[in-house]
Amino acid sequence: MNWKSPKTFAALLLASTLLVGGCGSNNAANKADSNAGNAKSENAAAADDKSPVTFTFFGADASPSWNNMQDEVGKVITEKTGVTIDAEYDVGSGGGENKIALMAASGDVPDLIFAKGNLSTLVDAGLIVDMAPLIDKYAPNIKKVFSDNMNRLKYSNDDPAIYSLTTNMGVDNQYFDATGGFEIQHRVLKELGYPKVRTVQDFENVLKQYVAKHPTTDGQPTIPLTLNADDWRIMITVTNPAFIATGAPDDGEYYVDPKTYDTKLHYKRPEEKEYFRWLNHMYNEGLLDKDTFVQKDDQYKAKIASGRVVGLIDQEWGYNDAENALKKAGKNDYTYAHFPVTLNEQYVDHSFQPAGVDGAGIAITTKCKDPVRAIKFLDWLASDEGQVLRNWGIEGKHYTVDANGKRVIPKEVQDRRVNDTTNFTKETGLGNPAGLYAAFAPRYGDGVKDSTGNYYTINFPEQIVESYSDAEKESLKAYKATTWKDLFEGEDKFEPKEWGALYNMPVPTDGDYQVIYKKTQDIIRKKIPEAILAKTADFDKVYDGFLAELEKAGASKMEAEYTDLVKARVSLFTGKDVK
Repeated sequence: MNWKSPKTFAALLLASTLLVGGCGSNNAANKADSNAGNAKSENAAAADDKSPVTFTFFGADASPSWNNMQDEVGKVITEKTGVTIDAEYDVGSGGGENKIALMAASGDVPDLIFAKGNLSTLVDAGLIVDMAPLIDKYAPNIKKVFSDNMNRLKYSNDDPAIYSLTTNMGVDNQYFDATGGFEIQHRVLKELGYPKVRTVQDFENVLKQYVAKHPTTDGQPTIPLTLNADDWRIMITVTNPAFIATGAPDDGEYYVDPKTYDTKLHYKRPEEKEYFRWLNHMYNEGLLDKDTFVQKDDQYKAKIASGRVVGLIDQEWGYNDAENALKKAGKNDYTYAHFPVTLNEQYVDHSFQPAGVDGAGIAITTKCKDPVRAIKFLDWLASDEGQVLRNWGIEGKHYTVDANGKRVIPKEVQDRRVNDTTNFTKETGLGNPAGLYAAFAPRYGDGVKDSTGNYYTINFPEQIVESYSDAEKESLKAYKATTWKDLFEGEDKFEPKEWGALYNMPVPTDGDYQVIYKKTQDIIRKKIPEAILAKTADFDKVYDGFLAELEKAGASKMEAEYTDLVKARVSLFTGKDVK
């Protein structure tokens, strides 16, 4: 089976016509604190053509606030570059998978694409350009941002092309806040005297006690816990928490042995069976929403926006629309605190285990008529000027600079950023992270400073604390914390993952691997809900039957192939000779 993707003819033709020299040791301007003169010259080189041009784009994530670049930041981007984006976004919860499959089959692709986890489908169809020669000749800012992480952009050992630029995470990012874990409403914590929340039993006790005292909220039944199992969202709120609550890092559907690099579907870990047993218990106790496995994403958010959901197990980006609605209604005490909950205290939440620069990103397709102009556009967005614009906005309108040269967000702007997020983003193009234009170019992460001594992003400790509501600050004070991350184990407690973020690792798009993977996913999405909804006495029978079905579908063969891919990736990223 040939899973390795060769460079397409079109990409080779492009590379041959560019007459590009070697990359050499052009590292003089590769750090965030490089001088302003270098930054200015790079910006000028990248933005030498401002004639009007339109690029088509597809984004695999939804972007409900997209305003056809008529927002304030979008207009400046067009003014500075001449570029207008004609964008289409995935409107469902499928991560663009169906749309991208059709593109691969038909060859009908836009100029630019954020394909999320489905890039390999387009690469194998010969529809993605190798950006390495373009970057070398035309993109000094992109090279500066990625610096010594350029090797991590390579597709594989056998195909070292750069098919996408990581944009869904910032380079050299430091986490100052936690936005995932197990969530509980602030009003609940306050009424119960800010109880300890460390294990699933602690979490359960809080929900049970509060709902017993308040069976209704604003005239509707109070919901102790609801989860979102709509399409791929089942991974985020139902299945991924099983490894997080049992001390494993996020490696998608697999668990990787950190010593041998052997992999297996994470559901096979005995401790995860106990996590799902706890969810089964929650359902049979009436504490898990009976609609969890039939409700759609919008129904899930509507329940949260009603204020009657006490607890969640989710990432903030998965419910922030609903939380923003609560904030706008003045119900900050109905929003959520974050806790690093595990099955018991022997486990530690690994949410902040470092994976290095590795993530989904922007790609240029072979249908793009002007890939040079496209890479120059991406490069301008990656410049200091472009990053400050995408993160902070327009000076004098969205931020000011004080006498000490420090960028400051005015109170009224900060209030809208926090409490009127949807409208603010649609009008301005700003949001977290990097607003409506995050997917379009690489960027530095939180904690990195530019040549002026200011942070590139607005996520730094002082600003984060400033963005908290009074209800959040009250809860944090009660738990002796300044930010939610203070409750979690930090990056320094873990060894970095040598294999990076496996959800971004290219996998075979043909042959046995995909067939088996699809079969196992169908089994998982059917049997995990079945196990959770089973009678208590039937749980073991259902779960053990689930594992047997995975084996019958060929899971072991798939895992062996995946193990080889992981070992090859460790070799690519680290230079180790991994057998």
